[in-house]
Amino acid sequence: MTGSSLNRPVPLGRRSLAVLGLVSAVGLAGFGWPLLAATDSTLVGHSTDAPWLFALLMPLLLGVVLAQIAEGREAGGGPGLEAKSVALLGVLAAAGAALRPLGAGTAGLEPMFFLMVLAGRALGPGFGFVLGAVTLFASALLTGGVGPWLPFQMLAMGWVSLGAGLLPGAATLRGRAELTMLACYGAVSAIAYGTVMNLQGWPYISGLGSSISFVPGDPVGENLVRFAVYCLTTSLGWDLPRAALTAVLCLTVGGPVLRALRRATRRAAFATPATFRDG
Repeated sequence: MTGSSLNRPVPLGRRSLAVLGLVSAVGLAGFGWPLLAATDSTLVGHSTDAPWLFALLMPLLLGVVLAQIAEGREAGGGPGLEAKSVALLGVLAAAGAALRPLGAGTAGLEPMFFLMVLAGRALGPGFGFVLGAVTLFASALLTGGVGPWLPFQMLAMGWVSLGAGLLPGAATLRGRAELTMLACYGAVSAIAYGTVMNLQGWPYISGLGSSISFVPGDPVGENLVRFAVYCLTTSLGWDLPRAALTAVLCLTVGGPVLRALRRATRRAAFATPATFRDG
């Protein structure tokens, strides 16, 4: 099976890779800049910088889409992003947004994670990144979860789905071996998501013990040790159930969902350029 026969609705080309790299760089800077703050700096919460990150994120996400439209498919000659791709994106984002409230945040259980992993795997890293970000935005509107944390959640979920699309064996690995790989990735990414989201709030929490508090100006290594202790003592009880649920859902319903997603892309014939006949 060749790369073009994977029939992914949003394949990654050079322009898209460049824009995705820029998005990720902005996100990493947004998450990690407090670690480089000077000792005498006055840190404030993300309520002040999040709107600026959001203002940067939206045009960059749009840039991923525009890059796909501009460059077209490098293999097959079809369009980079077309109406069928947008329709599939909307359906999956709506499904993910509807799944998120089912766990109601109980013990960190969020069933939407397994769908983001499977969609990224079946439909590719480009589609996965956009889907993860759009789904978190839609679910925030649905649940009233709009706040300074939203742009960080969008980036983190985009990375989760992007990583699933970059896993090896996309053209050849199938069956139980693929589901096991996705279950392991889903569990690890669910914990990583919680850890990254901790980083966007931890430097601003006051009143913590000295062993887990962020200290501006301290060496990055020492602050990271405190951060690791903070994660172990505060959020691991939420991250582990999320990881377990994601792995279980990948193993139990992952097969039918992957087949449905792949069948949808085949029937939509994303790789087939449109032709028109006279009369």
